[in-house]
Amino acid sequence: MKGKRQYIILVAVIVALLLYLFLRRSDRIRYQIPELPNVAGSEISKIEITKFNTSIILSKKDKRWYITPQGYPADNDKVKDMLAIIGELTPTDLVSESKNYNRYDLSSDKKITVRAWAEGDTLRREFEVGKAALSFRHTFIKLAGDERVYQARKNFRDKFDQTVENLWDRTILSFDRTEIQEVGITKGGQSIVFGRKQIPVEVTNREKAVEESHPPTKPEIVWESADGEKGDESKLNSLLTTLSNLRCERYIENRKKDDFTNPLYTMRLKGTQEHTLTIFAKTDKAAKNYPATSSQSDFPFLLADRQADNIMRDPEEMLEKADKP
Repeated sequence: MKGKRQYIILVAVIVALLLYLFLRRSDRIRYQIPELPNVAGSEISKIEITKFNTSIILSKKDKRWYITPQGYPADNDKVKDMLAIIGELTPTDLVSESKNYNRYDLSSDKKITVRAWAEGDTLRREFEVGKAALSFRHTFIKLAGDERVYQARKNFRDKFDQTVENLWDRTILSFDRTEIQEVGITKGGQSIVFGRKQIPVEVTNREKAVEESHPPTKPEIVWESADGEKGDESKLNSLLTTLSNLRCERYIENRKKDDFTNPLYTMRLKGTQEHTLTIFAKTDKAAKNYPATSSQSDFPFLLADRQADNIMRDPEEMLEKADKP
């Protein structure tokens, strides 16, 4: 009889515990996990990222993102990643109500605070980012005005754990190389200009007969100088490929483009638009990069030695006859 009573008590305790856990879980889901409305990335015009008293502000102007107040162009892909997280932020579980933030990297010295505004300075989102959860598929967060810690979908701390330099868009020249019709090179007092020309292909009588049943032979495309000298097509096309998506090592802070004079090398490209790249002497002989400017960048920047040396060919070297004995 005594054993039966103990069994009944044990069952009652288990049932009570299960009910408690079920009701507590249900109550938590229903009342303690906020449902945040989605915010379209196109609505956001400013993002502020603060970590331990250091802030980075990203602002959108004319559909492009910039790091303010400096005005450096921001990496568009990295900003897109941020906007996706901001817009679709989804808390999935309540983790803690104890205010013990250290274990989640949400203490004042480790948390990352994110604020996002829409046009007209309307604050649309504010939250704090901690470390990734053990699953590495969630991130610990706190919401503005809420002292509790939640898990949010996705592992995204690294998207906001950035420096100004990490967020730079380092592309300083970008164009479609097939549109370029003229290449001008100046180095060491020597200059040469190559134009892209079409040369009709001479067709024999036999080839004419073949063309009647096949597409006509396309004219030959060549690079030619103003003096009628033929340019080295392989070298010129390789140079255009390099320049068509040129990225710098870093921007030169606290300097203006006008601060640099007497260039070592200047490249001018003409197509649907005109593009210019200018490279200057090293400010320090031991430096491993060259200062440079571009028509597509508002700021001077540094090119690595290997980049600059690959670009700064002597004008005569770009002539086809330069490779002939």
